Amino acid sequence: MGRFATGVTVVTAVAGGEPIGFTCQSFVSLSLEPPLVALAPAKSSTSWPRMAAAGAFCINVLAADQVGLARAFASSGSDKFAGVEWSLGSLGAPVIGNVLAWAQCVLELVHDAGDHEIVVGRVADLGTGEGSPLVYYRGTFVRLGDAVDLPAAAEQVAPIATDRALGPT
Repeated sequence: MGRFATGVTVVTAVAGGEPIGFTCQSFVSLSLEPPLVALAPAKSSTSWPRMAAAGAFCINVLAADQVGLARAFASSGSDKFAGVEWSLGSLGAPVIGNVLAWAQCVLELVHDAGDHEIVVGRVADLGTGEGSPLVYYRGTFVRLGDAVDLPAAAEQVAPIATDRALGPT
């Protein structure tokens, strides 16, 4: 699945009076009505169980210049918030400064999914910033290039060859 590009988020909450968080690229906007998002933390995460107990979390969508934050929040055992600008959001979860977007969420559902859990959160508050997104692709962080004019680009795409040995599709 490394050839599927994803945005990069940092999921944050407060547990035991302390801010906690982890980097997550398994994130998706799930529904507009009601406003729902989904993420998939690993069962091995030490942060997620404490966030779930808090009942609220914040999705912070990282900008292209926030690779350092993505790496810091992906590590274990360190003070991930050291030197990080943040404030408490409306549900009490940390909103990281200068992110592209943030969403304060109430925990709705948790589903078992192999070595991960699928978490659904109801968006209670959100905001946006400026910039370009940080993207994760093939095991590394990348920046998006120039926008593509899709109608013109579609004319340049060669048709997909079919392999008759596979039979009808």
